[in-house]
Amino acid sequence: MNPDDGSRSRAPVTLAEARRALGRGTAVVLPNPAPLTHVITAATAPAVNRAKGRAVGQSVALWAHHPDTLRALDGVWALASEDRVLARRLLVEEHLTVLLPLHPQAERPAWLEPAAKDGWVLLFGTRWQPLRPLLDDHPVLYVSSANRTGRPPAATTGEALAMFPAAVPVLERPGPGWAADPAGETGRRATTTVRITGEGQLRLHRHGAQDRRHPCADAYLRHLRTRYTAAGGSATAGSDTGDADAATGAPRT
Repeated sequence: MNPDDGSRSRAPVTLAEARRALGRGTAVVLPNPAPLTHVITAATAPAVNRAKGRAVGQSVALWAHHPDTLRALDGVWALASEDRVLARRLLVEEHLTVLLPLHPQAERPAWLEPAAKDGWVLLFGTRWQPLRPLLDDHPVLYVSSANRTGRPPAATTGEALAMFPAAVPVLERPGPGWAADPAGETGRRATTTVRITGEGQLRLHRHGAQDRRHPCADAYLRHLRTRYTAAGGSATAGSDTGDADAATGAPRT
């Protein structure tokens, strides 16, 4: 059966309908501001994975959109205090996806486990204001790029409707605060993913929307250090793109 069957002629859902779907445990596709692609989210990791057509036990990112969620995680990161501040700023202000090391002796909440693998946790940071009524209902959400396995993430509502089966609601983008990208919908990408190591190194893990205007990984990492750390920071730039997932066992999105 084609996973797209039944999805091409259906309509997107309203914000109220998306809230109800999340409350029932259904995965929902949500838009992001330019230059980011859509994401798929749910209150459980298996719901996200089923909607994407992949193994239900696969690791996903935790959507760190709520201040209480970040506060609950502060003690489980194996980071110096200044690197914890950097991690929060990269999530909240730069809207990155961030890989952070976990303290092996720290007790961590059960809801963190779907985003943890081999000593690392994957956090997604984007919090678009028009989505706040929906997000605030769910301090703990799991999230991934809005794509079926093997396909690029959806950049538009139409692409998402065509890609996902009818059982997966896709949120529309009408009304104030939902204006379309003035440059059009082309060129959108998933978020850039960075890693902060326990030694304070800042590394580029996966290229994405935020780093694409910089000439290379080191240039983007220097930009981050200059903007988000005191006096340029002490974090060491570097890139572990390429075979990073295979080498580290870090969760994929």
